[in-house]
Amino acid sequence: MSETAERAARKKVIVEQLMALEANELEEAEAHQEAFVKESILGAGEEHDTGDLAASRESADLAAAFDHPVMTHHAKIDVIENMDFAPTDVVAPGAVVSFGGKCLIVVVSTHRFDVDGVTYMGISEESPIYKAMAGLKAGESFTFHGKDITIEDVL
Repeated sequence: MSETAERAARKKVIVEQLMALEANELEEAEAHQEAFVKESILGAGEEHDTGDLAASRESADLAAAFDHPVMTHHAKIDVIENMDFAPTDVVAPGAVVSFGGKCLIVVVSTHRFDVDGVTYMGISEESPIYKAMAGLKAGESFTFHGKDITIEDVL
């Protein structure tokens, strides 16, 4: 396998893991929302005291609070599904950027995730660090929080 094909295959695995992470986050948010919705439903034909009504209302409010995380994860998945992850040598949306022991993928902000013993984290195009390094290539440097950082690899 050529180096280009190897790099493309590695990037594909990174993106698949990123998508799995976000899909799992969505599933958890939906499960929490569903649990609170179920707790908010009072049985029909039963008498309910004010404690039951208050608990039901609180569960309904908590379920509504999970609307935002669910919508956020749906939006992130949509961005990931529509991003061009073709191999690149320039820091741009869809790129995987390595420097100083850190590996970032420019698409959406995420928690850290591991692929083959390497830790990655998603960042958005709006993040300050992306703005500082946008358009650069491996070997070029940028300054972030007063530190000079050299990009080691762009995939």
